[in-house]
Amino acid sequence: MILAYLAGAGLGLAALYMFIPSILTRMIGWGVLRKGNTKHRAAFTFDDGPHPQYTPRLLDLLKQHQVKATFFVLGSQAEQYPELIRRMHREGHQIGIHNYEHISNWLMLPGTIRREHLERSADIIESIIGIRPSYYRPPWGLINIFDFFLRKPYRIALWSLITGDWSSRVCRTKLRSTLLSQITDGTVVVLHDSGEAPGADRNAPYFMLEALEEVLGQLQSRNLQFVRLDELAVHG
Repeated sequence: MILAYLAGAGLGLAALYMFIPSILTRMIGWGVLRKGNTKHRAAFTFDDGPHPQYTPRLLDLLKQHQVKATFFVLGSQAEQYPELIRRMHREGHQIGIHNYEHISNWLMLPGTIRREHLERSADIIESIIGIRPSYYRPPWGLINIFDFFLRKPYRIALWSLITGDWSSRVCRTKLRSTLLSQITDGTVVVLHDSGEAPGADRNAPYFMLEALEEVLGQLQSRNLQFVRLDELAVHG
């Protein structure tokens, strides 16, 4: 009886800490940025970088098409490749935080997330470009109840279109059509310029970049302008 009670209490705490916050953010967008409400504007966001092979090619592509984007970088990668962070900033892109390492917020205590991931990463980015980031995307978009208290220093940003581009197969077969058919006014797209995260294919960004190169011109011909998240009028 006691064991059943403890198990029930544990499940209730887990639901409060992990599952309910994620349902609130994913299903109704409570407390997070998911989509814009301005016509003719959308946003590309890129997670998990910077990566020494794929991020420079991505930056070249964005520059070619005069697209501004938001990069949610890992603090550990920013620390390792500061020149890529400087280039992002120099070329007008927004830089946000994606934790110091790609670890789920469901697996950490709130103090650990704040000290070892958010503040540590913010310090690294600020030391590189002189600006402290104010946007945050937790890995996999997984929110815990205490993350909502981060909203004063950080705006939590999720997405309205996730494409599965961490899979090489998806990038080869579906990504082009997904981008062309589902991006519209206000869409916040998440893509990945690194394949190093758990569950990702290491070469997936190569195929993502091929698809993105093919579709950017077509998307812009629809009178869509791609901007940073802080330039996108949003709700949520």
